[in-house]
Amino acid sequence: MFEMEVSTAEDRCEELRDLSVANLIVSIVILIGLLISYLPQHVRIIKRRTSEGISPYFVLLGTTSATSAFANILLLPKSRQDVACCKELEAFHCVAGLLGIAQLGVQWICFTFIFVLFLVFFRYHAVYDAENEELEGESPRWQTALLVASLTLLHGLAVIVVTGILSTTAKEHLAIWANVLGVMAALLAAVQYIPQIWTTYHLKHVGSLSIPMMCIQTPGGLVFAASLFARLGWAGWSSWGIFVLTATMQGILLCLAVYYEVQAHARRSETPKSPSPILGRSHLHANGFDDDTPGRYTSHPEIYASDLSDLQTILDRQESDAAFDTTPLLRPGGIGDPHRNYDTNRG
Repeated sequence: MFEMEVSTAEDRCEELRDLSVANLIVSIVILIGLLISYLPQHVRIIKRRTSEGISPYFVLLGTTSATSAFANILLLPKSRQDVACCKELEAFHCVAGLLGIAQLGVQWICFTFIFVLFLVFFRYHAVYDAENEELEGESPRWQTALLVASLTLLHGLAVIVVTGILSTTAKEHLAIWANVLGVMAALLAAVQYIPQIWTTYHLKHVGSLSIPMMCIQTPGGLVFAASLFARLGWAGWSSWGIFVLTATMQGILLCLAVYYEVQAHARRSETPKSPSPILGRSHLHANGFDDDTPGRYTSHPEIYASDLSDLQTILDRQESDAAFDTTPLLRPGGIGDPHRNYDTNRG
């Protein structure tokens, strides 16, 4: 039995030495593609400075699924053999053999960063939407964000603790634990996009969700699954199966998001700009703005916004203007210029 295990390990090391240039190129392209595919989502959240439109449960399920998938491939017998072979292989062959593990590692890091951005830019006070007043009280609360953060961290800690215990006391059960993690990742991935699909359908806009990310990842997920299948075969079903499920659900969400974006663009193109409903007319003020343009401190910014994205832009501009204003009397709650002498009993 021991000789058979040694022979299997040696055969695996020989396979890694016999490097396929085509597989190597595909693996590198997938690795870089994974990194690039997540960047639009990171940039969109940072640029909008809000995670509005992204379901907290989508973030929870996605992060825990990525954690389980990464731990799964690390613990698969074939992956452990690849790591062990690095002691005998040259650095180039070792790195090439571990690209499959690196791919899931990159995916885990990128989705974890989305999790971090979601918490950093979580809106603790709901933004008023004039067209959807009924949605105002249904925005995620800070308690929900705290719950998502707690469950995500507890899941990661549990995976680390169980893996550590099995690695030191019962290595023969690591393969079973790897399959458990694979099934867990697949189940989480299968339902990961359901809350996000519901959120996008409910809001009728994409918010901070990135359409370019989904355009890259939907076909990319199928290519990635094929790459893992070529590397792991049917025995690695718990690894590549995740991406088949994810790509399918993500494709549904992508179609929904594109539909709402096309609708929003059509409304903006076809609807003429109407005068302010409060003033009922448009004329030029001394500050150079007409009634269709929000002032620096308008108390009803929702009147001038066609959607939540426009409303957020107006609010951000007002906050920026207030921060650099040199005339405190004009600020909301201002009490006048602190450097001016208002004493009329001089002399």
